[in-house]
Amino acid sequence: MKQQRGSTVEVETLEEFDARVAAGARSLSGWHLQGLDLRGRGEALRALDAAGALFLGCELEPADEQSLRARGALVFPIVPGIPFDAYRASLYTAEELYEGLDTSYEETLDARVYAWSRQEPTLDMSLTQALHDHAIDDALHDVVRGHRLVGVMGGHAVTRGSAPYADAARLAGELTRAGLLVATGGGPGAMEAANLGAYLAHQPPAALDEALDLLASAPSFVPSVRAWATAALDVLERWPDGGPSLGMPTWHYGHEPPNAFATAIAKYFRNAIREAVLLQVASAGIVFLPGAAGTVQEVFQDACENYYADASSVAPMVLVGREHWTRVLPVWPLLESLARDRHMADQVHLVDDVSEVAALLTSR
Repeated sequence: MKQQRGSTVEVETLEEFDARVAAGARSLSGWHLQGLDLRGRGEALRALDAAGALFLGCELEPADEQSLRARGALVFPIVPGIPFDAYRASLYTAEELYEGLDTSYEETLDARVYAWSRQEPTLDMSLTQALHDHAIDDALHDVVRGHRLVGVMGGHAVTRGSAPYADAARLAGELTRAGLLVATGGGPGAMEAANLGAYLAHQPPAALDEALDLLASAPSFVPSVRAWATAALDVLERWPDGGPSLGMPTWHYGHEPPNAFATAIAKYFRNAIREAVLLQVASAGIVFLPGAAGTVQEVFQDACENYYADASSVAPMVLVGREHWTRVLPVWPLLESLARDRHMADQVHLVDDVSEVAALLTSR
């Protein structure tokens, strides 16, 4: 049954609703009912005190909806004319986002939502996106509870079949086997590699090598998202029982499709919210693989939080690739200067190789 938060009870399945009614519930006060088809539960709804209840995107008979409103419930109706559920109670899966890929990528839920988001913005659209992202936040809270999350950031342009891609996958596998839950930005490149490594972490080592070879047939989502995603889905079919990891992509970068290897996908409309939440949930630290502007932004966004944090709230930062972070993009000297004489000073690291990372994050 759904966990109760304070005086609020989240009810997100009909089984939960029926169980609470059968247990003798007399009031809906404090209940948040989300995305339920309640058209067959009219008798039960009418028998319960409705004051203080919140219905988010539930299907109701017109008479029941009118009765609930009249008796003090707050009812947010289903939003018409949009290709997604603004009140969804769970995170996305790759299968859900890529349904329709057999025909074309343009037919998938992922592509249709992105196309919808590219319309001229209106107040209705902004409100709907905000409702959706709030629902994703709520679902994410349930997924990360009880886990130590480690973020793995890196460039989206890293191609399948390359050494950096394989390194990112092996790193994530090691972190997963150490008991951490890997979280990424959910996109292609190093992010996909990390989710892949977490997914195959508990398979024999040869499985990852085989998967890397299979994926190399479609190195990038350019020129064909369909070929790129199909290769990933073929790997999932080959190994259907993979390890968990989190991906947090955004439709803001709609030209970058989500990778299929994250078992839970928190996809947002608002990129700023997504980035802030990703840094927040990565309480076990963040690994920064070589990347460009986006990764540099994430380094200093994380550094800012650590700079002002108290000693108990500082999370490790590990930059991988001395040449990249000191010469190609000289981020390290500035980061090291910021950290000096702060609580974060001992939690900021620069290493040459991914093999050095796990020991820095698992020794806490």
